[in-house]
Amino acid sequence: QVQVVESGGGLVQAGGSLRLSCAASGSDININAMGWYRQAPGEQRELVATITNGDVTVYADSVKGRFTISRDAAKNTVYLQMDTLKPEDTAVYSCFVVVGYDWIYYWGQGTQVSVSS
Repeated sequence: QVQVVESGGGLVQAGGSLRLSCAASGSDININAMGWYRQAPGEQRELVATITNGDVTVYADSVKGRFTISRDAAKNTVYLQMDTLKPEDTAVYSCFVVVGYDWIYYWGQGTQVSVSS
């Protein structure tokens, strides 16, 4: 089975930065894409950013120009550099990995990002 491990969440003041990391592990993983969703209390889940194995990237409009997603294919790891953080970025960020010819989603445990005003 595929395991997904996240790190990098925390508490930061508005205008600050955080860098999230997400590493996938397992036997003979064929990764199609990796990325993050986020969900704040009382709000719908939002796709933050994703990157494919062809390095095509997609960002939510709310984070364009502030967040950058990248990957290290050799390590099966994806990074989310979050700059100019805003209080509205406060949410649980969950990493996902899309694996295999059947495009199954695997999820990390979630990491809390809190931005104070």
